[in-house]
Amino acid sequence: MYLLGEQPAYADAWINRLQSIAGQMLEGLEPVAAAIDVADGGDLSGLFDDARLYLIESGTVHARLNDRPLFYLQDGDLLGLRLDRQAPSCVYRSEGDVRLVPYDREAALLHIGASAKRQEWLLEYLDGQATLARDAITRLKPPEFRSANGFKHVAAGETLINQGDEADHVFVIIDGHAEAFVDGHKVGDVPKDEIFGAMAVFTAEKRSATVITRVPCTVMMIPKDQFLSLTQTNPRIAHSLIESMARRIDTLNKQIANP
Repeated sequence: MYLLGEQPAYADAWINRLQSIAGQMLEGLEPVAAAIDVADGGDLSGLFDDARLYLIESGTVHARLNDRPLFYLQDGDLLGLRLDRQAPSCVYRSEGDVRLVPYDREAALLHIGASAKRQEWLLEYLDGQATLARDAITRLKPPEFRSANGFKHVAAGETLINQGDEADHVFVIIDGHAEAFVDGHKVGDVPKDEIFGAMAVFTAEKRSATVITRVPCTVMMIPKDQFLSLTQTNPRIAHSLIESMARRIDTLNKQIANP
């Protein structure tokens, strides 16, 4: 996905990352049929149903709502991944020639669900796309109406999470590196691309650690309600994240026991 109008550099970097994820999630899964070629200006909306999703192999797709431009999808993006009956329908049109690779929807979700890593990629892809769209809308609003959601630049030494605070967001470091502290003692590192802050969101407890940036960082902020909604509708993703957090806790315990 890329958005209309001028985009900040951090959005460009995150878009490039997201476009590599879809192909990785589907790697090893055979398409359900031959690739579909759509000529310039073709309406793709009629392709979508409950049975298939489509990987854009080449070309650009323009999404419009009520005849207003929203965003573009390009090589590496997925079409039809989310089926929301309550949401208004977008019209998707090709800009130039487009090639789509069709996959069986159920088979694709089973394939993704069979791997903890692919489940994490799916969560990252869905949250990333939603955050990019929200960030674009936020930047169009007057400053007094902007929310704290989306992307945020922070300097080195800034506190992202305070031990003891309420948990209202989950975070991903898009660029940079942070460190975790408990009672003022360093207990671990938070590298680029790692999801953090999810434990307190899952348990509804206070933050168990303070996270401070070690270098200047760009951070993606995912609202608690959005994150929980996604994990509730995709329980395998939640299970994978819990397993990942349990492994990190075990590693930290070993570091504390053997300093």
